[in-house]
Amino acid sequence: MFQLVALPALNDNYIWLMTGSSGRSVIVDPGEAAPVLARQDSGLSPCAILLTHHHPDHIGGAAELAEHFGIPVYAPDDARISCADVRVAEGDAIELPDAGLTFSTMHLPGHTLSHVAYVGHGVAFTGDTLFSLGCGRLFEGTPAQMLVSLQRLAALPDDTRVCCGHEYTLANAAFAQVVEPGNPALVERLAQARAARGQGQPTLPVSIASERATNPFLRCDQVSVAHAVARHCGSDPGDEVATFAALRAWKDGFRAA
Repeated sequence: MFQLVALPALNDNYIWLMTGSSGRSVIVDPGEAAPVLARQDSGLSPCAILLTHHHPDHIGGAAELAEHFGIPVYAPDDARISCADVRVAEGDAIELPDAGLTFSTMHLPGHTLSHVAYVGHGVAFTGDTLFSLGCGRLFEGTPAQMLVSLQRLAALPDDTRVCCGHEYTLANAAFAQVVEPGNPALVERLAQARAARGQGQPTLPVSIASERATNPFLRCDQVSVAHAVARHCGSDPGDEVATFAALRAWKDGFRAA
């Protein structure tokens, strides 16, 4: 019924294209215009642009693409996204009949305060909130906000395909293995990711079920993760929010051996 394509952009970003049964597409988080424009010869026909947050590596090509194709830009209500035509908020339904696609909006503060995700047709465009085996840095939100945002994504159906904004899986896996070295699901996921990258393919999308089983930031309620954080900190953080905050701080300073 639809096709998903991850277009590499900039250093390690992905621009997502989702094409419906009509052949029309949506563009998600175009950090630059060139990779999208290069696909015109293969019949690309966009009908909308969806933006998750204001960072330049996610919106840098949006204005040019909107003008070139004559299509609207959907974005959170944030003055830092000046090219938006339609402002979205928690629970909004985005109807794109030209593509036969509909998305619901989730407001997910943490990485930034206005960050949103777009969910529909078994796909979640999570921007920089949830990565495979990791999560975004807390540039504006609090650990409590980010944890709730991640928990909301983790509650999506098992087969939901996570389409995030960066190819960070192998780097995130190095940290996840330090946190949970005995996690067999993580060992399997790492093997899959290495094989994909070895063939020049994205490690994404990935199911939310896989992320719940392997991503330490979705597993702060697990004894194995809490004990790892306590060992690293030298004391028990005490609750899930504190565990998450300590885990995120640990990752911020982590350097793979």
